[in-house]
Amino acid sequence: MIELEALSKRFGAIDAVRDVSLRAADGRITGLLGPNGAGKSTTLRLLYGVLKPDAGRALIDGIDIASEPVAALGRLGVLPHNAGIYPQLTARENIRYFGRLLGMAGTSLERRIDELIELLEMGEFAQRRAKGFSQGQRLRVALARALVHAPKNLVLDEPTNGLDVLATRSLRELILRLKDSGHAVLFSSHVMQEVTALCDEIVIIGGGRVVATGTPADLNRTVASGSLEDAFVAALERGSAG
Repeated sequence: MIELEALSKRFGAIDAVRDVSLRAADGRITGLLGPNGAGKSTTLRLLYGVLKPDAGRALIDGIDIASEPVAALGRLGVLPHNAGIYPQLTARENIRYFGRLLGMAGTSLERRIDELIELLEMGEFAQRRAKGFSQGQRLRVALARALVHAPKNLVLDEPTNGLDVLATRSLRELILRLKDSGHAVLFSSHVMQEVTALCDEIVIIGGGRVVATGTPADLNRTVASGSLEDAFVAALERGSAG
């Protein structure tokens, strides 16, 4: 489970994140939505330990990431936006490198890499250097790195960005399988179709704070059109007025 409790972060005079709280439960996909500059990226960086909060806590399975980062990050897999991979390493070597950084080694690591290559259908390019990979191939390698230590909690930041229709469909099916196997998935995206198709719960951030939460159906009912896009805009307008 991923939990944020009243997280706040200031940069000088700017309140980038203000008392943000959310809960991404096991076996569910929680969507995190927000326009550019809303504080969404800062919230995610606070969650996976790149930034330290000024107030509040980020918890992974009840472990505070600020006070126990090694233990917390061992339970979290992160696919950041525009995740880079090492172009001179093969797909397999990229995954192996991250596994070793996380303390994995030997036959157990190689078995796990084999599992991920099969799961993510990477067999055709697993032994190729990553330079020249398509966006979909790079994404699969980056996702395999995030999953190499078998975390039960995942943060996926704009995972379908730049993917074609077939690659997007394949990734969607994989995310649903991860959910069905009990993972807690925090899914950030600007694509309303993806959010509607995948998410059990949605958290909307605007102006550095949470302005709406609910299931897609609940949020759709807040506007006459029944559209998630319209509900998203309406929630941001209400938040700005408040």
